[in-house]
Amino acid sequence: MDRIGKEKIFFFVSDLHGDIPRYRKLFSRILDERPFAVFLGGDLLPSHLARLTGAASSPGEFITNYLAPEFSKIREYLGPEYPTLFLILGNDDPRSAEDEIGRGASIGLWQYVHGRKSDVRGHDVYGYSYVPPTPFNLKDWERYDVSEFVDPGCIHPTEGWRTVPVPEREVKFSTIKKDLEILTGGKDLSGAIMLFHTPPYRTSLDRAALDGKFFDHVPLDVHVGSIAIREFIEERQPLVTLHGHVHESAGITGSWKENIGRTIMLSAAHDGPELALVRFATGDPSRATRELV
Repeated sequence: MDRIGKEKIFFFVSDLHGDIPRYRKLFSRILDERPFAVFLGGDLLPSHLARLTGAASSPGEFITNYLAPEFSKIREYLGPEYPTLFLILGNDDPRSAEDEIGRGASIGLWQYVHGRKSDVRGHDVYGYSYVPPTPFNLKDWERYDVSEFVDPGCIHPTEGWRTVPVPEREVKFSTIKKDLEILTGGKDLSGAIMLFHTPPYRTSLDRAALDGKFFDHVPLDVHVGSIAIREFIEERQPLVTLHGHVHESAGITGSWKENIGRTIMLSAAHDGPELALVRFATGDPSRATRELV
C-alpha cells in the first residue's frame, strides 16, 4: 500500500449512507493505519425514506446507537493516536440529526464543521454541506447556487420539505456563493482544506448518469455540481477540496481526482457496495490514492 511517502496520512470518505459494512471497513483501516485525521463528507446516515419503510434505524438512532459507541471504542483503544475526525452532513441526511451530531462533538468524538473553521497540522479546515437544488424533496441541505435558477426537473429550495424550520428569507435569498464568501471572508486559503458535499460544476467529479434524459422536452445537464464552488476554487485556490454527492461520476469519467489551477480536488463518492477510501497528505495532495475496500 502506498503510504504517500513518510508524511502522516489523512483519510477521506463520503456517502456511506448508514451502510454498516462500509463503516466496519473504515473502522478497521483506522485501527490498522492510524491516520492523523479522518474527513467524513456527508450522506453519512440511513436515509429518511429507508427508515419509513422499516429498512433502517432513524438517523438520530444510528448516531446514538452505532456511530458514537463505535468511535468511542476506537478512541479508547487508540488513546493519543485517535485521529481528529471532521464531519459534515449531506443532502440525504436530515438536519434534525444535528443535535445528536452535536452531542458527539461535545465529548470530543469528532468536530462538526459545517459552516465553521477549524484546523489540523497548521492547515485551516472549512466545512460546507449545501448542494444546489436537486429533484429530491428533502431540502434541509439545498441552496440556490449563484441565483434563483434551478435546472429542469429540479425542485426549488422554497418547495419540498424540511426536518427543521428555517426562516423564509434565508430559504428564498441565501445562495452557496454568498455562504462561501461569509464562511471564508478574505482569508488566505492557499493552505486550506475544504470539506464539501457537492463537487464543482463541469468537472470529472460531478458527472451524473443523465445522458439522453429530458424534462418537458428539455435535455438535462449531465453535470450537476455547484457553479459557485467551481468559481470559488478558481478564484481562491485552496490547497485541497474534498467532495462526494455524485455516486456514479468516477465510474463514468474514470477519474476521482482533478485540479483547477493549484487546487487538488478529490472525490470519495462511489456507486458500488465497496468503501471508497481516499488517502492524502498535505505536503503533496496530488499524490492522493483511492482504494475500493
